[in-house]
Amino acid sequence: MSEAYDVVIIGGGPGGYNCAIRAGQLGLKTACIEMRETLGGTCLNVGCIPSKALLHASELYEEARTNFADMGIETGELKLNLEKMMGQKDDAVKGLTQGVEFLLKKNKVDHIRGKGRIAGKGKVVVTDADGKETELSAKNIVIATGSEVTPLPGVEIDGERVVTSDQAIALKEVPEKLVLIGAGVIGLELGSVWRRLGSEVTVVEFMDRVMPGMDGEVSKQAKRLFEKQGLSFKLGRKVTSVDTSGKTLKVSTEAAKGGDEEILDADVVLVCIGRRPYTEGLGLETVGIEPDKRGVIANDHWKTSAEGVWVIGDVTSGAMLAHKAEDEGTACAERIAGKAGHVNYDAIPNVVYTYPEIASVGATEEQLKEQGRDYKLGKFPFMANSRGRTNHQTDGFVKILADAKTDEILGAHIIGPSAGELIAEVALAMEFKAASEDIARTCHAHPTLSEAVRQAAMGVEGWTMQM
Repeated sequence: MSEAYDVVIIGGGPGGYNCAIRAGQLGLKTACIEMRETLGGTCLNVGCIPSKALLHASELYEEARTNFADMGIETGELKLNLEKMMGQKDDAVKGLTQGVEFLLKKNKVDHIRGKGRIAGKGKVVVTDADGKETELSAKNIVIATGSEVTPLPGVEIDGERVVTSDQAIALKEVPEKLVLIGAGVIGLELGSVWRRLGSEVTVVEFMDRVMPGMDGEVSKQAKRLFEKQGLSFKLGRKVTSVDTSGKTLKVSTEAAKGGDEEILDADVVLVCIGRRPYTEGLGLETVGIEPDKRGVIANDHWKTSAEGVWVIGDVTSGAMLAHKAEDEGTACAERIAGKAGHVNYDAIPNVVYTYPEIASVGATEEQLKEQGRDYKLGKFPFMANSRGRTNHQTDGFVKILADAKTDEILGAHIIGPSAGELIAEVALAMEFKAASEDIARTCHAHPTLSEAVRQAAMGVEGWTMQM
């Protein structure tokens, strides 16, 4: 006899484990299946968390190397202990994955190790590491399998010299020359890490700008700052092959439209051209679900076309963000329990953890122009922010976009110190349909970086006043 559950979740990443925890809190008998040895999915194991540990450590290393002396801090010889840096990263990952396991137990969720697949209506089969199969029955099945690295045709990943983000967080030594394929969020974060630690980093991007989905003004400013830091960009170009036969890798590139060939030397090539939904061996055909040509499973408030089957996170439509998956997981569990789960997709922030950080929420200027929507703009530079000046963090700005008639905040874009923290204020304001004046009239502590957000909001009506 198969064990019966109210909810069986396939995938233990941010979407899956949050869905499981919330379902457990709501009194539903729940199981969460994860094929990794540890919970947390890509985010905790090889994505968000380990990369942020390396970003933080490498920032401190560069700060000590380049800026301490200017602040009157004198040190002895500075050395990089890469093995120890990797060790503290691994410790952070271990602690957090164990924490997720504790939360599942606390909320009476069964954690089942193995690969799950749907085997018809209300049935899930789990195959463990030894090949043993166990069948579960479920009133509701939630697909939370996340995404995987998108491969680049003509380039074979060997995991050592030609790597993806999964391996780039664990290189054994600092490559002298690193070629990064793709100027998106993940690539620029990891490229920044290795550049700070001593690599010569060249970024090859098919599009004519970095971070193509970002606000255009932010993208241009970011490129200038990254170049100032030492990153080299080759935009409007594509990689056609990587020759691994010699001691030095030979990366063949050409113009995006063809021709104009150029070969780059590299010790390591990092392929970061995006991610794709993970649906391999999921058994979707057994319940009549057919993903689109990109592999995306459609949903209507997280319901799929199959009765009793739900979908959340990277494997369905929308931004591939851990916090988006978390919100969907929570809302999906609430819908299953008969409650009114909700996600406001217009107020989901996006953060790039480079230096300086880049954060956005809502619409870009380009999107508003495309929609034909009248808007007003307020902008404030960190150069004019008191805390930014005292902390020697003056690069970047805050930009707030508001409806020209109602003053409702439509979007915000920040490039500068602690942008990932500062954007939360605007996301909250947008959740409550606030006007830019609501932020402008709210008292902010002085001196803080958050005052730059207030001043940008003031700028929507043209009354910025702080230096």
